[in-house]
Amino acid sequence: MLFDKLKDYSQSGVYPFHMPGHKRRDVTGNGVLPYAIDLTEIKDFDYLHNPRGCIREIEHEAEQLFNAERAFMLVNGATGGILAAVSALTKPNDTVIMARNCHRSVYNAVQLCALEPMYCLPKPVSSKREYSGIYGSVSPSEVERLLSGNPGTRLVIVTSPTYDGVSSDIRSIAEICHRHGALLFVDEAHGAHFAFDKRFPSTALKQGADASVVSLHKTLPSLTQTALLLTNSRDLKNKLQGALAVFETSSPSYVLMSSMEVCFNYLNNNTFSEYISNIDSFREKCKELKKLKLLFSDTDSQGNAFDYDIGKLVISTSATSLTGNALAEMLRERGIETEMSAADYVIAMTSVCDTAEGFDRLYKALKQIDRLADYSDKELTNAVPKLPEKVFKPYDIYKYETAIVDLSEASGKIAAEYVFAYPPGIPLAVPGERISRELTASVHDMRQNGVEVVSSGNNMPTGIAVAKL
Repeated sequence: MLFDKLKDYSQSGVYPFHMPGHKRRDVTGNGVLPYAIDLTEIKDFDYLHNPRGCIREIEHEAEQLFNAERAFMLVNGATGGILAAVSALTKPNDTVIMARNCHRSVYNAVQLCALEPMYCLPKPVSSKREYSGIYGSVSPSEVERLLSGNPGTRLVIVTSPTYDGVSSDIRSIAEICHRHGALLFVDEAHGAHFAFDKRFPSTALKQGADASVVSLHKTLPSLTQTALLLTNSRDLKNKLQGALAVFETSSPSYVLMSSMEVCFNYLNNNTFSEYISNIDSFREKCKELKKLKLLFSDTDSQGNAFDYDIGKLVISTSATSLTGNALAEMLRERGIETEMSAADYVIAMTSVCDTAEGFDRLYKALKQIDRLADYSDKELTNAVPKLPEKVFKPYDIYKYETAIVDLSEASGKIAAEYVFAYPPGIPLAVPGERISRELTASVHDMRQNGVEVVSSGNNMPTGIAVAKL
């Protein structure tokens, strides 16, 4: 194992006249940071961008676990894999069809590669008030319509599952793409665990996607920034490898790579049965809540969600006077930190490493808050937004001078930067799009509800960069 090699080497007595600069010395003095096993590409430790030894062995293990023809280790997170994949699968000025609820890294890739985006806007999950603002699945028929109207489209990009756990019918979308001569890339960052139990949605590759990216660190026991770029296409392997050499660091972390190996070893030696049992027990108990509601607990409320990740716990506050941010703060006061809060809900992410005690703590905290919360018929305003007017493609923003204006004066102007709530990092405004009154009002409402809205140029919360036409 790479991890064992690193440990052995750290105790070998070899003096390092090479990077990194800490020279394997614990400069903190407390032993928390793994300086001793933080190496560079020295003899016998392989090279990430041309792996033939111990790194290639780890990737081969990933290929077995994820049923992939080729698995590339990522130490820049899923973002690095997304940038590389979009670059490898397109040419400048190509048209790409992408779900509007893609992560900002997909938008960055489209802009960097000078692509012309056509957006597929998923419908809201449900008309029920507790689902306000949550995107549903990407509709295969809408993908069919866009491909028919844009012949020659090279690539379709879909996020499945979403941050909220909603998965799309990737099998049908893949069949439609291939019939039109397009490739399908799936941002499956939040679905790294799908391969390990039938209670989760099927993986993107198994359903016919040409390539996908999964974030190991999100839902599996691996360190932050670790991910995989996966493909079953022999024709795409070399293209993806070449693009990764551009978008992924040339100084990969051996600490991160060894954590992936340890993660794979864990997956080979543990089942998900106890985890699934804990989820089922928690979801059943949450049916007793009176005011708070655990979403996606019954199939008749899923509406436009083709499938759903049961490991994502989305707790709605829509029937109470609480905002999502307020619920997150009340949980924090009870020793529980959640993943994110939106205007009317909170997301608690789970993994195979969660314990029964952890689930029980969350339920008891929710039950207590449920008793304290007041009922409310508050008006919900965070509906899924409409597609804005696109004046020019994102890459063309480089042709224009820009200016910073107050958000209250931005309506009608052309955005020169991305505006998004983070998390989840889905853009509300994209360079080249006309800023509407609805968008500025939505940003105001989100901020009023405690949601942090930022911009790529760091001009928010009050200003936004616009193009000087």
